Amino acid sequence: MDQYRDVPTTLDRSGYELAVEDTFAGTALDRSLWLPWYLPHWSSRAAAAARYRLGDGALRLLVEEDQPPWCPEFDGQVRVSNLQTGAFAGPLGSSVGQHRFRPELVVREEQEERRLYTPRYGLVEVRARFSDDPAAMGALWLIGVEDAPERSAEICVVEVFGRDVRDGGTAVGMGVHPFGDPLITDDFVRPELPVDARELHEYAVEWTPSDVAFYVDEQLVHVVRQSPDYPVQVMLSGYALPGPDGAPAPGPWPKEFVVEWFRGWRATG
Repeated sequence: MDQYRDVPTTLDRSGYELAVEDTFAGTALDRSLWLPWYLPHWSSRAAAAARYRLGDGALRLLVEEDQPPWCPEFDGQVRVSNLQTGAFAGPLGSSVGQHRFRPELVVREEQEERRLYTPRYGLVEVRARFSDDPAAMGALWLIGVEDAPERSAEICVVEVFGRDVRDGGTAVGMGVHPFGDPLITDDFVRPELPVDARELHEYAVEWTPSDVAFYVDEQLVHVVRQSPDYPVQVMLSGYALPGPDGAPAPGPWPKEFVVEWFRGWRATG
């Protein structure tokens, strides 16, 4: 690691200025920052619509018992409530679109291209708490805008499965996935950290041209010595996951992922 940038062991915001911030005050979603659908080009806005509640200074992404799977033909019984900061897809029937997680996917509903917040490098952080429901998962991830197929890597800032939340510790996922980017190698870890993810904690990533550094409560946890070099959009997601037999997720309901604030910073230099 010494041959690369000297990554701070404590998160250092000097050299950055705030680009976007959402404290989720009030009762209306900030539509200048968030689109309330999950990859709707592979499904539809109606099927992929987020359910959420704002109040008491927090966002609650909800998956409710009567909520349908967002894309049952290709993602089974997965149900999700997601906010994202951009949208890009090709024409109806084409294979062009963000996060093409199955090779047979085609655009089923055309989308207007939107780039509400699509940074290239910077610092992204969230203060959030997760469920310990074994059928729930919450995540903050960044995906390439994918206006070209190779501009498609994912930076997963934080991913927590309810089954990994225990008294005194949580396995917290973080890292990068290449998807269609031939220059990125998969580097993903799920370390057991001494945090109770059912309580509010801060999860952050510092993304530079040389590396991606992951922090929890401002302390360095993992460094990936590679870096996507194109704009990304933010994905803030709460999931209800099917069982190993593919059956719909069991209760209790709703599944809930709570976010107190979100911030994105850009370098000043």
